[in-house]
Amino acid sequence: MHIPTVAELQARGEQPELLYWVGCAASFDQRAQRTARALAKILTHAGIRFAILGQEESCTGDPARRAGNEFLFQLMALKNIQTLNQYQIQTIVTACPHCFNTLKNEYPDLGGRYTVWHHTQFIYRLIRDGKIKLKPISSEALQLVTYHDSCYLGRGNGIYDAPRDILQALQLKIVEMAHHRSRGMCCGAGGAQMWKEEEKGTTRVNIARTQEALDTGSRTLAAACPFCHTMLYDGVKYAGKEEEVEVKDIAEIVAEHLQ
Repeated sequence: MHIPTVAELQARGEQPELLYWVGCAASFDQRAQRTARALAKILTHAGIRFAILGQEESCTGDPARRAGNEFLFQLMALKNIQTLNQYQIQTIVTACPHCFNTLKNEYPDLGGRYTVWHHTQFIYRLIRDGKIKLKPISSEALQLVTYHDSCYLGRGNGIYDAPRDILQALQLKIVEMAHHRSRGMCCGAGGAQMWKEEEKGTTRVNIARTQEALDTGSRTLAAACPFCHTMLYDGVKYAGKEEEVEVKDIAEIVAEHLQ
């Protein structure tokens, strides 16, 4: 599958209707790349004229700002905004809640004003508008699913329904964890636990969160964030359940069931 860059389209005198902001996770992590391929498949199936920045995309600066390096954040953000504005980008979709939050809520203060969608919002809109048709899931293994709320998507931006609406459109039965929606428990990556040394305590936070998911009896653990995906997969592996329980991004589940 060839996804054109915005530069390639502009060289042909064309403009994408949508920019897919890939993000660092999907650029470098093989697991997140499965989500990227799934989203690209969905957008292509829906006939969306989209493009990526390719080598011109760099980190949004989110990790730098969260770590307290405001200078580096603004340096990175302004460079991205210059690129996006140069190409007259209006609408962006991303599968990373961290990128979503920064592009949507923090770039406007620096002159970057765009319509930004998280991929679950955009995919649900495609389903609702009849742009994509889904095959009902028939596998017994996928009948029960539990969904983990990403902190940046849920508490940070109030997006709780779109991922669940997609799963319901697939006729899956959602079994909620003990903590969900606004009371959802962080898996740890929103707090940078993926990149730092262990803190004091007896149980890692992703192990505790994964146990809540396993307690639902679901065979599929749905996520909508590449960092949550990694933390939960590690939790499933720690529990020795990787042969029984799959961790999948919502886009992967949808892409597998396009008509």
